[in-house]
Amino acid sequence: MSKVMIPMDGSDCALRALNHVIKNEQRFKPLSVLLLNVQPPIATGTVHLFIDQATISQFHQEEGEAELARARELLAVAGLAYEAQVKVGRIAETIVACAKEAGCDEIVMGSRGLSATAGLWLGSVTTRTLHLSDVPVTVVK
Repeated sequence: MSKVMIPMDGSDCALRALNHVIKNEQRFKPLSVLLLNVQPPIATGTVHLFIDQATISQFHQEEGEAELARARELLAVAGLAYEAQVKVGRIAETIVACAKEAGCDEIVMGSRGLSATAGLWLGSVTTRTLHLSDVPVTVVK
């Protein structure tokens, strides 16, 4: 069985990566899909003075679920089973750690996402994931 992680940030590039896996599912058969959304941590410590951790965690979960919604719809239409997770952390590092923890055989991701550096050649998260990953990373433009 091929276990493929697809990091999802709600961008068109991430959805193209998902569509690549759906269209090429025969290559991966039998296929197990792990959708991952990584929310960046709230950086400032003063936020915790005004908002409790449960509220922050709920915010991260809701944002992550919203960014996974379209991917869930596409997988349901394709009839593919999947697992979805929302994590909080440094994005590339969390992608690589989750892929290792889940025993993924491959990461398939978009060439760039929604970050401020999206206009640069290859997205910074994608570049960092390529450097950190021990499993193959397929980048979909």
